[in-house]
Amino acid sequence: MKKTKIDHYSDKEALDFHNSNKSGKIEIISSKPMTSKRDLALAYSPGVAAPVREIAKNPNAAYDYTTKGNLVAVISNGSAILGMGNLGALASKPVMEGKAVLFKRFADIDSIDLEIDSSDPDEIIKSVKNFSKSFGGINLEDIAAPDCFIIEEKLKKLLDIPVFHDDQHGTAIITSAALINALDISKKNIKKIKVVINGAGASAMACANLFEKNGIPKNNITMLDRKGVIHKGRDNLNKWKFSHAIKTKNRTLDQAIKGADVFLGLSAKGVLTKKMVKSMAKNPIIFACANPDPEITPEEVSEVRNDAIIATGRSDYPNQVNNLIGFPYIFRGALDVRAKTINEEMKVAAVNAIASLAKEDVPDEVAAAMGGGERPKYGKEYIIPSTFDPRLISVIPIAVAKAAIKSGVARKKIKDFEIYRDQLKQRLDPSVTILQGINSQIKKTQKKVVFADGEDENTLKAAIAFKNGNLGIPILVGKKEKIKERLKEIGLSENFNIEITNSTDKNKRNKYVNFLFKKLQREQGLLERDCDRMVRNDRVIWSSCMVSCGDADAMVTGNTRRYSSSLDKIKKVIEPRPGEIMFGLNMIVKKGKTVFIGDTSVHEYPNSEQLSEIAISSARVVRLFGFNPKVAFLSHSTFGQPITNRTKHIRDAVEILKDKKVDFQFDGDMQPDVALNEEYKELYPFSGIVGNANILIMPDQHSAQISYKMMKTLGEAKVIGPLLIGLGQAIEISPLRSSTSDILNLASVAAYSAGVIDYSKKN
Repeated sequence: MKKTKIDHYSDKEALDFHNSNKSGKIEIISSKPMTSKRDLALAYSPGVAAPVREIAKNPNAAYDYTTKGNLVAVISNGSAILGMGNLGALASKPVMEGKAVLFKRFADIDSIDLEIDSSDPDEIIKSVKNFSKSFGGINLEDIAAPDCFIIEEKLKKLLDIPVFHDDQHGTAIITSAALINALDISKKNIKKIKVVINGAGASAMACANLFEKNGIPKNNITMLDRKGVIHKGRDNLNKWKFSHAIKTKNRTLDQAIKGADVFLGLSAKGVLTKKMVKSMAKNPIIFACANPDPEITPEEVSEVRNDAIIATGRSDYPNQVNNLIGFPYIFRGALDVRAKTINEEMKVAAVNAIASLAKEDVPDEVAAAMGGGERPKYGKEYIIPSTFDPRLISVIPIAVAKAAIKSGVARKKIKDFEIYRDQLKQRLDPSVTILQGINSQIKKTQKKVVFADGEDENTLKAAIAFKNGNLGIPILVGKKEKIKERLKEIGLSENFNIEITNSTDKNKRNKYVNFLFKKLQREQGLLERDCDRMVRNDRVIWSSCMVSCGDADAMVTGNTRRYSSSLDKIKKVIEPRPGEIMFGLNMIVKKGKTVFIGDTSVHEYPNSEQLSEIAISSARVVRLFGFNPKVAFLSHSTFGQPITNRTKHIRDAVEILKDKKVDFQFDGDMQPDVALNEEYKELYPFSGIVGNANILIMPDQHSAQISYKMMKTLGEAKVIGPLLIGLGQAIEISPLRSSTSDILNLASVAAYSAGVIDYSKKN
């Protein structure tokens, strides 16, 4: 059972994160233009009167003319916050904002957190009922049992929108999906298994209920609370616990676990012992889901059983039971058909969809988005999909929507589910999934990354974040005294555990001088003292030598000098990969669209052959990121109209690619709006690239630089890069005055490249 390191963050880092830029984690932005007097008149007075009248006549029209259909309220009173207990409504707000962020990030659902300062279930019910008309769904969160049962039951009867207590049903759905697959792998019959559930809170009861819905006989499920087995003879059981009481002579976990096929822990650290595990049936299934520490660790299970299937609630072990796999997508499907509720049929559909997805072959692009490395394969260590699996958005909502329609709780039908599937895919910001997948992979490999500009504040912060995120091992280049001074300035001890290197290290210096002299004495006629001067005085040269000589795996630089200056110094030490062109590739992300732009940083006026080579290399890189490459060669003209001298070399590049018989789609010349806007398909039906391009090959560096920097500055696009493609080592150059996040992203990409690209190969 492989285990990775857990992320560790100080309280100060967490507080700084929540306080940086704008306080908190969410904001409200307008979905319509508000730039003119006319816009304002349409948005408010007098234009707003028209939808008001329509909604007054037909309340369902609110789904058409307001945000209601994509708006979920996250409700809590703070009585059971993330295992910390009852800390009050206001203290729960950071958690609820976090929930709202997850809704947006994973399912493009807008969400508002509403903390209700009351411990009275009836008062909470009344409050939610009174403001419910504004929302398409209600997500209850961190409300203590039994109040959570009371509140959900009554609200479901009172409201005609989905009400979902994720602590209960989210856990139950994911656990049930994992159990279905675990039973399949272990060859156990669901109607004959013996299940022990340790814990009798909201999530445990919901799991038991859904287990029964999936076919486990009620009398085959033994539930325990702090007092022991919940059995028919016990006194003082509330109605919810009593509903799970069975006739049994067992009174303790030690007794109940003997011969059990399944253990589900939703309780506390260490309650399941190795002795108990030994007493379980053949091929036991153990879901130890207590957080942050499970009822028993996978390592402890492995010491006494080699036939067990193990899942936990933690991300550092395989088979993480994580509600994030479920709730965003369940709500997505429910909202898209305007469901009146989330019923049992929809929950079971979600269970089956999740279970089925884990059985499917993981394609290359999905493996890349999940972090590359060893491809996940259905089996003991892969019984449920990863939270990073981008297919979740296009699988679970469809299953939920179909179940809602079939069971009669949907107000809206979906005519074409294939179109719906495409719409779902376009909702996400793919760059986030990509970067999370990259980070997930590099945590396993722990590459050494040199941060060449170690005295620069943003670079130093990026290196610290790289270390604290367990993304790899950062190495800072700079003067120790200066870096220690910087550390104190940003609130850390000068003795912060991070490696610092510079040319005062005589052994390294001599090694790098010898390496550089051997390389440059013939190439450039340099003397040994010239090489010594370069190694002593230039951090980029020093850092490049570190990577070339095997003292580091990757490098990031550039924040303190112009891009071209950094590149010139790197090229003195490191050659391009043989057979490859070197160029800059930027990833531009805007809602629903990810586009790669090249060349943004190396070739001022690439010729036709160079443009074709840039396209080929771009397609290879884009595939590594999980995309199917579709290349558009951009120009001021579209398919030769108007024809100019500047158009010819672009059209020639297209012809060169035709002769090379490449394995990706391409076309050109075309204007950027033609390449990106599907409306132009009608005008140019002969081209499969029109409206679908995700790689834009620029005619020159001027166009590329102007375009992406305008988008970054004036638009809402997120820019990652430029990525330096074709160099003989894993090195990235950040543009001048890059942010900490920009540098950190490039460091992650460099570490990832060091792991997936074999730089020893000739091509």
